[in-house]
Amino acid sequence: MQKTGKKEGVFLKILVDSHSHTIVSGHAYSTRTEMIQAAKKRGLEAIALTEHAPKMPGTCHEFYFQNYSVVPRMEDGLHIMMGAELNIMDEFGTVDLPLPVLKTLDLAIASIHGPCYGESKSRELNTQAYLNVMKNPYIHIIGHPDDGRFPVDYEKLVRGARETGTLLELNNSSLRPGGFRMNTKENAREMLELCKKEGVYITTGSDAHIDADAGEFGCVEALLQETDFPEELIATTSYEKFHNLIKRK
Repeated sequence: MQKTGKKEGVFLKILVDSHSHTIVSGHAYSTRTEMIQAAKKRGLEAIALTEHAPKMPGTCHEFYFQNYSVVPRMEDGLHIMMGAELNIMDEFGTVDLPLPVLKTLDLAIASIHGPCYGESKSRELNTQAYLNVMKNPYIHIIGHPDDGRFPVDYEKLVRGARETGTLLELNNSSLRPGGFRMNTKENAREMLELCKKEGVYITTGSDAHIDADAGEFGCVEALLQETDFPEELIATTSYEKFHNLIKRK
């Protein structure tokens, strides 16, 4: 059983992976079928396949996201959510799928990536980018806001999430030792402490780019325990809870 919880001996199970990629994203290594099978083996209730949106080099065309209606959303009891990891393009919160397509997605993550956003903007502009994108009612999650390459005012970020009903992501890939993102554990810890204070929900994403990592939350669980983070503010302890939270926007 995957361990998280507020105290030693208190356990819960993370049952939703809200962020993963298949070969469609261009720099991932497993197929949709392989990711689904991995999620089943880990005992998940749901997995979100959130391919990189079109401005990310090497990913799929907008047409891919427009055709999601043909994809089954359930397989052997596993809920399959078809979404996108949008690229935040500027401080105004511009993203790289149009509103008519966003409306059809099961969920949408918005993230800052260097190839699309650049890496020289200020803390103030980065914060403004997140705050503006959270105003979009069809964007449910801020992806990996822990990346120190894009400094952010976490107090403003958390308050913005509370005001808009947006989930903030605790990203397992970010927290792995030796990862390419900067100061992630320190930044994630600060975000979690503020989320506790403000009563803001977090989501858990593996950010898996290969089936071996689908539903893997070892680093996430360790930090949740370390920060004594309350179970009631973790959106992914059941599919029903997660689904209700993303639909409230």
